[in-house]
Amino acid sequence: MAFYDPLVDALSPTKLKGLANERLSELIDKEAVRARVAIEELHQRYPSAGPREVSQRLIDSKKQVASMLGGVTGVFGAVTVPVDLVGMVYLQLGLLVEVGTVFKADFRNERGKKEVLDLFGYANGIGPVQRASPRVLGSLAAMVLTKTGLKTIGRAMPLVAAPISAYLNNQHIQRVGDSAIRHYDGWVHAHEKSKKKASGS
Repeated sequence: MAFYDPLVDALSPTKLKGLANERLSELIDKEAVRARVAIEELHQRYPSAGPREVSQRLIDSKKQVASMLGGVTGVFGAVTVPVDLVGMVYLQLGLLVEVGTVFKADFRNERGKKEVLDLFGYANGIGPVQRASPRVLGSLAAMVLTKTGLKTIGRAMPLVAAPISAYLNNQHIQRVGDSAIRHYDGWVHAHEKSKKKASGS
């Protein structure tokens, strides 16, 4: 059984309504803790796996949950944000934190958290999120909906068929994961190069 099974319960329509009010800073803190546990378990299962392989396994796990979300429908209060949109935003943020953790990024400071939000923004075609300063998950989802419509996040239309929506969600999660790998892997190489230069080697 996949180690991400608890996410299925966390992303039920009822739970998602509560999750929409979660503060982004606190959400990233929680996801960083969850990420360390998930990555440790993957290292135990696949001890020879490198950062890219571990990251892809995390992406694949999120894609399974995203497929399940493809069939979820609902509406969010006055902003009319579909429930599965909030769920997809949550999955993406969690995945970005996971991949960053694989590559030793630090999310305990504001810089690391802003970097996650900016990566999210670029992956969804809305640019740096930190400038708009959304404070809660639901506001971030509303921003995506306002700036890009449903199609970017994995919904071709409001009531698209569930199998199609699941496929689009999968494709989007993969793109977000690939973007995170490119960013954080490049960050690691740049950091190592900088350390070597500073040590004069």
